[in-house]
Amino acid sequence: MIHKRNATITAVGGYVPDTILTNKMLESYVDTSDEWITSRTGIKERRILSDITLATSDMAAFAIKDLLHESGVDPKTIDCLILATSTPDHILAPAATLVCEKAGLTIAWGFDLNAACSGFLYALSVGASFIESNRYHKILVVGADQMSAIVNYEDRNTCVLFGDGAGAVLLESSSDGSGLIDNVFKVDGKGSSSLSVSGGGSLYPASLVTVADKKHFIQQDGKNVFKNAILGMTSTCSEIMERNQLDTAMIDWIIPHQANLRIIEAVSKHLDFPMDKVKVNIQKYGNTTAATIPLCLWDFKEDFKEGDKLLITAFGAGFTYGSTYLKWGKLHSKII
Repeated sequence: MIHKRNATITAVGGYVPDTILTNKMLESYVDTSDEWITSRTGIKERRILSDITLATSDMAAFAIKDLLHESGVDPKTIDCLILATSTPDHILAPAATLVCEKAGLTIAWGFDLNAACSGFLYALSVGASFIESNRYHKILVVGADQMSAIVNYEDRNTCVLFGDGAGAVLLESSSDGSGLIDNVFKVDGKGSSSLSVSGGGSLYPASLVTVADKKHFIQQDGKNVFKNAILGMTSTCSEIMERNQLDTAMIDWIIPHQANLRIIEAVSKHLDFPMDKVKVNIQKYGNTTAATIPLCLWDFKEDFKEGDKLLITAFGAGFTYGSTYLKWGKLHSKII
């Protein structure tokens, strides 16, 4: 059987900072407790980029270097970098240009993509389209966010949720049936005010007033986000399974965005998936926004076998949300 050209993941990399911020440590910041945070979110600790000389582009570059080192891929063969992030180093220039420089991608061109927590899935779809067109052959897709830069550590409702990190995958062409098969993506602009950082853009440029009003920090309507995240991820998973004639027994693994363990468990329950088929690492990293899904792929890559069917789903600010169905392929192995 001849399969159409797909974009398949051939290498995975990741990076998380060394500094660990535990729930116990947060008790000295705000009125909270380890029991309260764990029971409501599933998070035990998160990683924080504490070196003030580093930023999102550095974490992305570290994740890429990990990928290149483990796979043996030559950085000079990379055609393009797509960086999913909500926390670029600067408004200008794009963080992707800095990452190319720092990671030694001397031939690649690149750009940023901002779809919040759905950013990695959106970027993966764009990268796959480039591969499928046969115009490009090696595409790096990276999700990276330094959420500690936009978190108010006096707000107990948000500061317990987020951490910093980066994950990267390499996309290449495949004709063996592996790779990205289908996507379902949605947006609902009515939810844009429920999870936002309103200051610093063209509507509210940075000023003494925006700083005083804490407009440069994350603001969240937790109940509305919680409800819509469950609905959005469940509905898009169901849609993609229906149109690809899949049932739960045919899916080997679900990789959900790591925002809240209760959301993940609710999605699993609504889809009738056992939790032992759902990959979870939120307890270690918290919500790293665009980095959660590639960090899951990095953490659990040894569990995935060639031909495994993966259902990946995300929900983020905007509201942006969606699901991707892919078949796991063969990863590069470093020649020693």
